[in-house]
Amino acid sequence: MKNSINTLILGASYGSLLGCKMALAGHSATLVCTAPTAKLINESGTVVHFPVRGLDNPVTVKSSELKGNISATTPSAVDLSEYDLVVLGMQEPQYANAEVKKLLNDIALAKLPCMAIMNMPPLPYIKRLPGVDAESVTACYADPSVWENFEPGLVTLASPDPQAFRPADADKNVLQVSLPTNFKVARFESDEHTQLLRQLEKDIIDVRLPIEGGETELPVKLKVHDSLYVPLAKWSMLMTGNYRCVQTDGMIAIKDAVHTDLKASEAIYNWTATLCKELGADAKDLVPFEKYANAAKGLSQPSSAAKALAGGKPAIERVDKLVKLLADQKNLKNPLVDEIVDNVEWYIDRNTETKKTA
Repeated sequence: MKNSINTLILGASYGSLLGCKMALAGHSATLVCTAPTAKLINESGTVVHFPVRGLDNPVTVKSSELKGNISATTPSAVDLSEYDLVVLGMQEPQYANAEVKKLLNDIALAKLPCMAIMNMPPLPYIKRLPGVDAESVTACYADPSVWENFEPGLVTLASPDPQAFRPADADKNVLQVSLPTNFKVARFESDEHTQLLRQLEKDIIDVRLPIEGGETELPVKLKVHDSLYVPLAKWSMLMTGNYRCVQTDGMIAIKDAVHTDLKASEAIYNWTATLCKELGADAKDLVPFEKYANAAKGLSQPSSAAKALAGGKPAIERVDKLVKLLADQKNLKNPLVDEIVDNVEWYIDRNTETKKTA
């Protein structure tokens, strides 16, 4: 077992949350980002605000005060020989960027184990699911050729259940956790690489942070599962909440998407869960609708996908389309899901046309 695991994290926003937890546990994380953000992080560190049950105010964690180390670099400056593990924490369309694409291909050729904390499962992970035709879903990816050289067994997925955002008035090295749940990660194919995850799991669980009057256990853990399907539990949440924020007459908050018509929400949620079961999931791999609906009451903003589309972005992570195409393989249909996908397509077409004529 390694004393310290060195992790390369692609993405300095959401990725800084997991990086913070690793550094708290005494490990090292390097965040891959733009040059200005890397300069800011290397000079000032990262700051993550955690809500903690029983405390009135969030606990602020500064990387400069941690046992482990957090640094940042640009894609072209990465030396892959320094790392034991790679975390994929960017939005899926960002991997089509030329510099990032080259780095990702180098990672694949170096055969480094990769854990995605993306909503969109990397294409090699889809190939790990028995009986799934991965070729039929390549249209969901911004550039499927990015994933060509990856060995599926070296790619795993963590359900990005924790919710976090960058406060509007804060610098790019600051993150606020809004829903402090856990990253639920599936094992790698090999025991050796899975052991890296289990060590991180244990070390993160063991951490206690000194605070005034004692010490506290911080939320947001890494939980390792043998089932490949545990991370897919997020799909029901995304379809019921995140993508239903996208309305042709404007964007709505996740809590409104879920609770305005709770009966329709439950139908979409359970239909997506049925798809997961058809793919091979067990009921215990999934999350009951009631638990998600209760958590959604605190999600008072539109999803990041909805905000991106409203802001004119022509490309977002297309889990909605992935779910629909996988459902087609199982002859599962749902008009409510078709409407979700159509709404997203409407914005993408509009934004793409606007970009062409700008």
